[in-house]
Amino acid sequence: MQVIAKKTLREFWLRHPAAETPLKLWYARTVRTRWARPSDLRAQFGATVDFVVGNRAIFDIGGNKYRLVVKIDYAVGLVLIRFVGTHAAYDRIDAKTI
Repeated sequence: MQVIAKKTLREFWLRHPAAETPLKLWYARTVRTRWARPSDLRAQFGATVDFVVGNRAIFDIGGNKYRLVVKIDYAVGLVLIRFVGTHAAYDRIDAKTI
């Protein structure tokens, strides 16, 4: 999958250094694969991924300390980062519309 934009992840882990390793791991796992449907994500990430409308996936990162919301275009192989933040910051957004 192609991830747009890694810069968003990097900017976040510079502010939250504990997030660097788990975000880099997520990124490395994601760019080395191709998802055709949500069940492919579930097979790869198990219970650490949830789904909402609009082809959006929510990942628990770093033992659920952080959340990552992405929008996925399965046909093109594109993952667009919509939000990365602490669990508390995630509680203040609407993952369906961000």
